[in-house]
Amino acid sequence: MARKQAKRRKQKSAARFQLPSLRLGRLIAPLFALAVILATYQVSLTMLDREISSVEITGPFHRVTALHIEAVISDQIAAGFIGADIDRMQEQIVSLPWIDQARVARRWPSRISIAVSEQVPAAVWGDSGLLNTRGELFVNDSRHVPAELPRLSGPDSKSAEVARRYLEVREQLIPVGLDVRRVHLDARGSWQMTLGNGIEVRLGRRAVAERTSLFLDVVANIVSGRTTDIKYVDMRYGNGFTIGWKGGSQTPARDSERDEQKMLAARGIN
Repeated sequence: MARKQAKRRKQKSAARFQLPSLRLGRLIAPLFALAVILATYQVSLTMLDREISSVEITGPFHRVTALHIEAVISDQIAAGFIGADIDRMQEQIVSLPWIDQARVARRWPSRISIAVSEQVPAAVWGDSGLLNTRGELFVNDSRHVPAELPRLSGPDSKSAEVARRYLEVREQLIPVGLDVRRVHLDARGSWQMTLGNGIEVRLGRRAVAERTSLFLDVVANIVSGRTTDIKYVDMRYGNGFTIGWKGGSQTPARDSERDEQKMLAARGIN
């Protein structure tokens, strides 16, 4: 009986040592096969790789040239048709100041196709920065600032917010014959606009959205009929606004006072 028990223990011990070896073998086989496949793939890429024969660049070029683009991606061109990193090339092209978007693709057997679009300046930011149509600051210090563009200013972190308010206000002013020349947000959060006819609109830093709505719904119609007489509009009041006339008075003109009071009453403002 003792001998039989000893044999059983030996068999159990042997089985325990064999199991790990079997599991390890099962893992090594697929890993080895995967390594062979990867190595074959890399060798195949190396054998298929070739020099880039041409780079085709298309797009409206006003601020950037094809030579600028080729220069910034020269390292990727040297890497070859397969070795070139397409995503990296796209990042390098978009990093150029006046490039908005870029699409890069391989064209078999050895050509690279690049399509670019340039930034469209929509407003001047500060003294010489430029904002695009999305309100993004894409040039910090432009050598040439188009005189016809509106002037926006404020903390750099608020450029998109200032641009958004400008676009919203302008869209509603155009139908009544007015436009916006400047929008400024100071460090304390106070807003001020200058219309295309030079009239200042003071919005302050509290309830700016409500004051802007009141100006667009009520005051803009008054201003559009008296552009030559008005110097500024002060919206920084809890229950109304003040119109400053070029003669120095802050009292509304007689022929527009009735319409003003009527519109204010319609909005529930006394």
